[in-house]
Amino acid sequence: MTYLDGAAIVLFLLSWALFAWLTDGARRFGRQSLTRLMNRNRALWIRNSLKRDLRMIDTQIIAGLQNGTAFFASTAIIAIGGCFALLGATDQVLRVYADLPISIPGGRAAFELKVVGLITIFGHAFFKFGWSYRLFNYSSILYGALPMRDELERAPERSEKLVESAIMMNVLAGRHFNAGLRSIFLSIGYLGWFIGPVVFMASTLLVLAVLVHRQFFSAARQVLADNQAATESQSGEKS
Repeated sequence: MTYLDGAAIVLFLLSWALFAWLTDGARRFGRQSLTRLMNRNRALWIRNSLKRDLRMIDTQIIAGLQNGTAFFASTAIIAIGGCFALLGATDQVLRVYADLPISIPGGRAAFELKVVGLITIFGHAFFKFGWSYRLFNYSSILYGALPMRDELERAPERSEKLVESAIMMNVLAGRHFNAGLRSIFLSIGYLGWFIGPVVFMASTLLVLAVLVHRQFFSAARQVLADNQAATESQSGEKS
């Protein structure tokens, strides 16, 4: 392990923290992220569902979100198992390294340390997905507690509190799900460390650039931004 390895790790952690802050942080920018725009639509969906007497479609949406979270949690567990299997095959991997035309410094101890780091990343992803699954479960319960249309008129203040609770729980579940996905995506950049610290830094910056593009400059983000602009324009015309 060299100072260049340490610099690569610091860059990786800073990139992770910076991207999380840009997408989920409290500070607001002129250009909103895809995640924040999607949170607005979560709130819009739940509020619109109050106008429906039958909400089977909405409960199916929550079930779909929960099933997707369970899938990624299972994937993270499988990835952790694969990493432990890789630790058991260290000798074979080092022999493969020896046959490569490039030099892989560090030896056995460095390789095992890198694998442990990868296990840590997937472990973080699993806990985020697991907590997100539970929060979506709580969200479904709070959604079931939402008042019917006639109750909205009789007790508007209490109804508004229930609606806000359901919205915030759903947003929190989505935030932890996104954090788990972030770990999975950044683990791709981490794989560059198995070749060397320079490749590690380059792969980290490449993955970060892709994630930033998706959050702030993608076609999906533009669709939501146009939808929000149209909604705000209609609201201004009515007022």
